[in-house]
Amino acid sequence: MDRTARKKYSTGTGTGSTRTRGGSSRSARNTGRGGPKSGRTGAAPARPTEFALPVTRTEGLPPVEEFAELDMPARLLTALGAEGVTAPFPIQSATLPNSLAGRDVLGRGRTGSGKTLAFGLAVLARMDGQRAEARRPLALVLVPTRELAQQVTDALTPYARALRLRLATVVGGMSIGRQASALRGGAEVVVATPGRLKDLIDRGDCDLSQVAITVLDEADQMADMGFMPQVTALLDQVRPGGQRMLFSATLDRNVDLLVRRYLDDPVVHSVDPSAGAVTTMEHHLLHVEETDKHATTTEIAARDGRVIMFLDTKHAADRLAKKLLAVGVRAAALHGGKSQPQRNRTLAQFKDGQVTVLVATNVAARGIHVDNLDLVVNVDPPTDHKDYLHRGGRTARAGESGTVVTLVLPSQRRAMTRLMADAGITPQSTKVRSGEAELSRITGAQAPSGVPVVLAPPVVERPQGGSPARRGGTGNGTANGTGSRSSRNRGRGRPGQAARRSASASGQGAGRSTGQGAGRSTGQTGGRTSAQGAGRSSAQGGGRSASQGGGRSAGQTGGRTSAQGGGRSSAQGGGR
Repeated sequence: MDRTARKKYSTGTGTGSTRTRGGSSRSARNTGRGGPKSGRTGAAPARPTEFALPVTRTEGLPPVEEFAELDMPARLLTALGAEGVTAPFPIQSATLPNSLAGRDVLGRGRTGSGKTLAFGLAVLARMDGQRAEARRPLALVLVPTRELAQQVTDALTPYARALRLRLATVVGGMSIGRQASALRGGAEVVVATPGRLKDLIDRGDCDLSQVAITVLDEADQMADMGFMPQVTALLDQVRPGGQRMLFSATLDRNVDLLVRRYLDDPVVHSVDPSAGAVTTMEHHLLHVEETDKHATTTEIAARDGRVIMFLDTKHAADRLAKKLLAVGVRAAALHGGKSQPQRNRTLAQFKDGQVTVLVATNVAARGIHVDNLDLVVNVDPPTDHKDYLHRGGRTARAGESGTVVTLVLPSQRRAMTRLMADAGITPQSTKVRSGEAELSRITGAQAPSGVPVVLAPPVVERPQGGSPARRGGTGNGTANGTGSRSSRNRGRGRPGQAARRSASASGQGAGRSTGQGAGRSTGQTGGRTSAQGAGRSSAQGGGRSASQGGGRSAGQTGGRTSAQGGGRSSAQGGGR
């Protein structure tokens, strides 16, 4: 079936589009479920039904036990060994033989199951030896969040480097100029969020007509976040007849639309029968009183080891992080209100141990991988079972063990019972209080030191985009658009630097002293005296010192005498 036929076919309901809860829409499904504080009564709803998986017309290739069995370039196999990747995960073992052969793939697997290399190795292996034209990538990986885009890029970079393939990361919150530059320079593989990629296409900086391989990672979240119109618009622009791979943790009707419209006779693989059926993960509902909730949260945060704590709002996350710092817990907030450089810095601090508690909103619920993270705490319970599964997916990754704890107030019990049923999870329920041994047994909670701690200052914000960032950047689209120090400081002027530079100007003058300056003496600097400073004090910077101020004599400055100078005093130099 060609692509046009599949698009027409997608307009029908199809046999594989079983709607959850009797065919209701998403908004209708949520009606009656209630948020964590809902006190709605009535029978618990049946667990949402996923759509029937498509039937594969052409039998797929069998799974492999070792990477060496796969038809991949020798340099790629060598790179896998160098990275310590010795054996494929189940989803890699099952999908790689087919994806390397060019088949469309539908893969379901919880976060941490190895999906990134499952599609990434196939993309890179099939790109080996090819070269992209300017603005025309050959492969596209679409992801829902900036963090996931960066994680995918980081995971694939050593293998792309081994094959001399160029990766470009295209996400919001970073310099669009640098990303455009990377695309103009040519990139075989683009890892992108839908919104920023659309912006670059609209600017004429990217053309998807040569994209032969397209991957949708975390497709369910892209649908949940409202990206479906952008995603379909982008998929309609890639080369007809190309390979499509779709990976998702859950398969609801929104994903069904993408499967029916864009996948042709896909090989289907599911890592586990349920996104919530992870045998290495424990689930606890800790019933707490509202008056004791903050004390309980603080003691859990003070445990030995790292923990991610999820809250509903940015303000609540900032407030909790501040309170934890005040009692000796090294905490930092991560949410959509932070700039991308700040978010990158916070994640780096969490991964290297400078920060032990990441206080986050759902921005961190997908796409963030931290090794050896064994506890996730829902300080505010999620309102949707998918959010619960993806929050919990930060722990117990790749076969490791982990614990997910949810603090439940009396008014939230009914809603949490429903949510757990929707997620297919049977949790352990325990009533706890701060200071009790049972809380410590489950979470490792302990009293905080009480000694306030101060983290490193946040990253200094600079305007994104524009020529200075492009001049200072590397141009590969994966850097953070911060530019070089010299380009960031250019033209700003700093009082301390002004004083130092002007103090040394008369003797040095950038090598142009009275005797060395090719006739450009101190008195020949355009006559810019302090009296003519146009009101600019030394604290305002931006000026030019006597010997730095252009160094042109009266005859060389178009007749500017001392009375005609630009009025910039020697103390006003610095930064130029």
